Amino acid sequence: MKIQKILIAVDNSTCSEKAARTGYEIAKNYGAEVALVNIIEPVPANINPDLTLAPVFLETYDNSEENSHLLLQEIENKFSQGTKTTYLSVVDSAAHGIIQQSDEWGSDLIVIGTYGRTGLYHFLMGSVAEHVARKSACPVLIVPNKADV
Repeated sequence: MKIQKILIAVDNSTCSEKAARTGYEIAKNYGAEVALVNIIEPVPANINPDLTLAPVFLETYDNSEENSHLLLQEIENKFSQGTKTTYLSVVDSAAHGIIQQSDEWGSDLIVIGTYGRTGLYHFLMGSVAEHVARKSACPVLIVPNKADV
């Protein structure tokens, strides 16, 4: 298996930090480049009577995009150790956005963390990691949220 491009899905959680650490370690071992992807999930838009988006929505979107970029910078600074890194940040649903960005960037591997939720919550909400693993065109490494991974 030839791994040249690793896409690491991150959010602002400890499980995504574990995924980032693992993804960068694999990249270092293979001499691969990394893309960090952060999906900005859309917030419900308030529609004005003239059918334009309310300023509140636009402000929220700008803040999210800025915060997403800051998160990606922080993850790169913490784990990259000089590995070439690309930032990908889009407004989309989590699983769809990760898969689409992976396809467009040409990933050889996706690394994603999982919260490890079970029971009713998992049944109702599903798992982004599982959805990505089922729909991805490339292999997916799911990093569990366990101590000392």
